[in-house]
Amino acid sequence: MKILAPDTIELDLTELTRAGDEVATYAVDQPIPGDHRDAEVLIVWRNTAENLADAAHGLPDLKLVQTLAAGPDSVLAAGFAHHVAITSGRSLHDGPVAEHALALVLAAVRRLDVLQEAQRDTTWNAEFNAAQSDPATEKLYTLDGANVTIWGFGSIAGRLAPLLAALGANVTGVANSKGERYGFPVVSTEELPGVLGTTDVLISILPATPDTADALNDDILRQLPASAVFVNVGRGATVDEDALLAALREGRLRVAVLDVTKQEPLPAWSELWAAPNLIITPHVAGNRPKGSSQLIVGNVAALKDGKPLTNQVAGQGHEAAT
Repeated sequence: MKILAPDTIELDLTELTRAGDEVATYAVDQPIPGDHRDAEVLIVWRNTAENLADAAHGLPDLKLVQTLAAGPDSVLAAGFAHHVAITSGRSLHDGPVAEHALALVLAAVRRLDVLQEAQRDTTWNAEFNAAQSDPATEKLYTLDGANVTIWGFGSIAGRLAPLLAALGANVTGVANSKGERYGFPVVSTEELPGVLGTTDVLISILPATPDTADALNDDILRQLPASAVFVNVGRGATVDEDALLAALREGRLRVAVLDVTKQEPLPAWSELWAAPNLIITPHVAGNRPKGSSQLIVGNVAALKDGKPLTNQVAGQGHEAAT
């Protein structure tokens, strides 16, 4: 079996080559070379849209596309044939994203952005010191007793929620169906309005799908308390950025943190850069897929044996599996 590996990550696929498979490296920002167009497996990581579209229409023998991204939206949009199985990198980013999300939540709650500005101005911020120790406002500066709502309660949330709970937060998940996951209560998406009014921190880990486009909109933002914090480590497509800008400018949101935006890299002309009380990081929450090689080897073996694929999201066999 011929397998194309991207030039954007080092993978240990010696187990495949020992089994007689051919592994070739390709450039993710160039058309697939002619001598590699007989590949049966395509591994995807940080590919350009043009490269994916070329692969979708130029690899007639393709059977499997394994993306290492947790969200397979770019691969699903590329136009691969229905018979090509598509598998995601779900779980590969759980640790790194949970870690970054926790860092962003703490930075926002403790207002490290304000303290950083004071440092740049060589100012000992006595006003901040007083606010975070005043009984009337001290609750704004701690996770202890805070109500944290995680919108998109999958495997990343499963790693993040216990970390927040260890700091004293009351964690509630939001997913398509209600119940209990990873030991935490989960409400359905339809029930989200019922918890927004008492939410101190709203964390979005939503994937980019037609149903989640601009999910954080003006209506949702107006249901949050003005003292609330919003953190997005999911996908930029899920946030109505104009509505978020309005909420920040009008003081209807204490602080927001974006690790992802609709357009990436975020252009210099974007109004987000200068928005008040907004912290931006350049889509760095994940970017370190852990266990990629094992997932690839396992899915190639399953493909050969006709067994179910791990993290399959589309393609032949997906309907039967779901």
